[in-house]
Amino acid sequence: MTREEFSKIAPSIPGQPGCYKYFSEEKELLYVGKAKNLRKRVSSYFNKTVDNFKTRRLVTLIHSIDYTVTNTEHDAFLLENSLIKHYQPRFNIELKDDKTYPYIVIKKEHFPRVFLTRRVIKDGSEYIGPFTGVARVRDLLELIKNNIPLRTCNLNLSPANIAKGKYKVCLEYHLGNCKGPCEGLQGEEEYTDNLQQVRHLLKGNASEVVKFLKTEMMRLAGEMQYEKAEIIRQKIDALQTYQSKSTVVNPRLGNLDVVSIVSKETLCYVNYMMVANGSIIYARTLEVKNELQEEDEYVLSFALARLREAYSSNSKEVIAPFPIEVADEGVTVTIPKAGDKKNLLELSQKNIHFFMEDVKKKNTLMLEESAKLQQEQVLEQLQQALQLKSLPRHIECFDNSNFQGAYPVSAMVCFKNGLPSKREYRHYHIKTVVGIDDFASMKEVVYRRYKRLLEEQAPLPQLVIIDGGKGQLGAAMESIELLGLRGKMTVVGLAKREESIFFPGDRDPLQLPYDSPAHLLIRRIRDEVHRFGITFHRQARSKGTFRNELEGIPGIGEKTANDLLKAFRSVNNIKKLTERELTRVIGASKARVVWHFFHAIDEEDWKDNPPENQ
Repeated sequence: MTREEFSKIAPSIPGQPGCYKYFSEEKELLYVGKAKNLRKRVSSYFNKTVDNFKTRRLVTLIHSIDYTVTNTEHDAFLLENSLIKHYQPRFNIELKDDKTYPYIVIKKEHFPRVFLTRRVIKDGSEYIGPFTGVARVRDLLELIKNNIPLRTCNLNLSPANIAKGKYKVCLEYHLGNCKGPCEGLQGEEEYTDNLQQVRHLLKGNASEVVKFLKTEMMRLAGEMQYEKAEIIRQKIDALQTYQSKSTVVNPRLGNLDVVSIVSKETLCYVNYMMVANGSIIYARTLEVKNELQEEDEYVLSFALARLREAYSSNSKEVIAPFPIEVADEGVTVTIPKAGDKKNLLELSQKNIHFFMEDVKKKNTLMLEESAKLQQEQVLEQLQQALQLKSLPRHIECFDNSNFQGAYPVSAMVCFKNGLPSKREYRHYHIKTVVGIDDFASMKEVVYRRYKRLLEEQAPLPQLVIIDGGKGQLGAAMESIELLGLRGKMTVVGLAKREESIFFPGDRDPLQLPYDSPAHLLIRRIRDEVHRFGITFHRQARSKGTFRNELEGIPGIGEKTANDLLKAFRSVNNIKKLTERELTRVIGASKARVVWHFFHAIDEEDWKDNPPENQ
């Protein structure tokens, strides 16, 4: 997987704690890792320069990425360990130490011992854990030793041996850490009560132990043994902040399956987790089509049957959010209300919601990719239709705009890869042309645009469209010739009515199929330049930027010019009027001035008879 390929899926990876899995093209599991933030951790493989050869090799083999969200980083750590133990991915074996995490065991024997172990043996003993650090386990054992009197020896304290008086109390008895069950000084019932406090403590339910310690603290304080009381207080603080249970690894759970479902119209999302020996070893979310909108109970039962078969599950218990039918005999369905099983169900549902968000983001990315591919095909069709030398990734289109024969402006729009590039749009006030002259205006703006690009050494477009037909195209080509750009880009004219395409010098136009993608793109560009030009024209008029052609007549002011435009709508209409028709609106004196201006009276006669400035 390349960096570019990963960048397309990166937004769909959640910034949550969890485990990630890398798969090869052959679906081989290459690597399992944990993360506090999945998106950041996985991105680091692709966005950073990796020095380690094995890691570089791993990245080149990655074809797909899967992940499982957990509630905490601690759970991610434990889930990673159980997945590695189960799958033994080859890169984990080479790159990671394969150690086993510690448990605290309550041994199955008379007067059970409590100690640390890394081996879980099915001998009926009670195992609590695993724990992510040995130091933490040792601290807990020290806490138990100091507060709950239990034996630490490995003697066989059977009733017969005790009755025979085979053993004598040791130093631990004299230090107060043991009550001497070896000599019969403590009965099994009292010892069992002490073990129950240990269980509460190790399973996160420290309230009973705290209650006991608070009583002891108050007794010491009452006896003014404040230093000892302070030590007890610190132990209470430590117990109140202690947590030892894990959602993803809990040996007491044994073997079971977890399923949950979320429905959305004709789609259902089902999550399945397989727990073996208290550890999650499979976690998968499926999208199920439900065209007939069957009940969730039916869909979940159907999906569970397929998943149990696919993963060869023989668990005798299934955790579900509601009662469902199970195909296998002797399987119990549990709907948990609280506790570890409820936490597993909530984790399953949490993974569904992340999966749905992932699907949504991926669909968005696929739509974008599909749109890009479709746009590429349109550009290829346009290249073929116009016989262009290269793909027209950069297209510019020019158009002139005026209002009733007055206020001339021009506009240019830019399309890149078939889409508008609005920051490169330009509008132009006509500077060198007097009156309305579309050809001269087009010549001016084309010259200004490409002279600027040449000066800035900016890329030239592959295709330039001149809206307006042969006349405007000829004017634009004059500027192209002056700038020495003939042959460096293709310039075509677009007739306004027929939407025919003219090439410079060609007698007959090119007519593209009306509904062809290439023609639709050209029409879209033409409509966009119209919209942009008209919008600019309106803004300029509202700001009073223009002086119309009438105001350029000596002796004619803004009020007279506006009166004429209101009456006759355009300058072109005014040019066709007789002096008498003008007199009816603005009076004889001004009518004579306007009429003579447009009908080109002799310049000397104009000088000899100057109009009054009114």
